[in-house]
Amino acid sequence: MQPDQRAQLYIASISLLAVLIALVSQHVYDMQPCAWCVAQRMLYLLIAAVGFLGSLGQAQRTKLALCFALILSIALAGITAAIYQAQVASQSFSCAQSLADQWMTKTGLESAVPWLFGIYASCMDARITLLGIEYAYWSLTLFALIALASVYRLSCLLRRNPY
Repeated sequence: MQPDQRAQLYIASISLLAVLIALVSQHVYDMQPCAWCVAQRMLYLLIAAVGFLGSLGQAQRTKLALCFALILSIALAGITAAIYQAQVASQSFSCAQSLADQWMTKTGLESAVPWLFGIYASCMDARITLLGIEYAYWSLTLFALIALASVYRLSCLLRRNPY
C-alpha cells in the first residue's frame, strides 16, 4: 500500500472514530446532538467514504489527488460548520430552520437513521464540553488536522514526492 493510500485510510479511520465518539457521547452519556452536530457527523462520514475509496485498488496519482482534494473540500465545510456552531448557533435558542437543520431533514436522514442523525437538542443546549473545551472546538480541530494532512499529501502528489 502506497503512503497516500495509507494516509487516506488513516483519515477515514479517524473520521469514523470521531463519529463513534459522538455516538457514545449521545447514547451512553445522554449528550443530545443539535442540527449542526449531526451535520458534522455527516461530513465525517463523507470524508471516511472518500478516504476508504481512495485507499482501495491501484494507487493512481490522479485518483489519489482527486480523493485528497475532495477530503480537503469536505474538511473545509466541516471547519465552517464547526465555527458557525461554536460562534453563532450555540448562542441561539433554536437551530430550527438553520442550514444544517434543513439539510438533515430534507435529505430524510434525520427520520431514516434517527440514532445517527436525529436532532434532539437546540444548539444552545448542545454546548457540551470535554476536558473544558466545547465539542464544536474539538470537531473544528479535527477537521483542521484532516485538512492539513490532505494539503500535505496533495502537495506531495503534485511534486511527485512519495513522502
